[in-house]
Amino acid sequence: MATTNLQKQDRYDKAYLRMAHEWAKLSHCSRKKVGAIIVKDGIIISDGYNGTPSGFDNCCENEEGETQWYVLHAEANAILKLSRSHNSGHGSTLYITLSPCKECSKLVLQAGITRVIFTKGYKDSAGIDFLKDAGIEVKMIEDITD
Repeated sequence: MATTNLQKQDRYDKAYLRMAHEWAKLSHCSRKKVGAIIVKDGIIISDGYNGTPSGFDNCCENEEGETQWYVLHAEANAILKLSRSHNSGHGSTLYITLSPCKECSKLVLQAGITRVIFTKGYKDSAGIDFLKDAGIEVKMIEDITD
């Protein structure tokens, strides 16, 4: 039986999410490790994981275990990396292990990303609601096994 375009897209979505999960392992954050991959026309054009800005100590949490205010989210790192390249995010897909917060959702929209695929929801859905209202395709895939 022939594979439909939807089945093929689902296979690719899961594969890219697995890559985002591997990328998350690079994070030095103890409390939460998040990875992001930006794909356009079948090519990975950027990636990122949550962590401190360049030049800062890699410790993401304070003594109480709370995340430092200056820690960058994975999607923000990927979008910032994209902005330093010759690639455009217009029409791309963001694969991320945790759905974007409301602050990062604004960056996703401004970057021209048109699809957001994630495996786990953030503590509030304001970011996802914002993206849906903006016409961005949003999809959660919890089971990324093939």
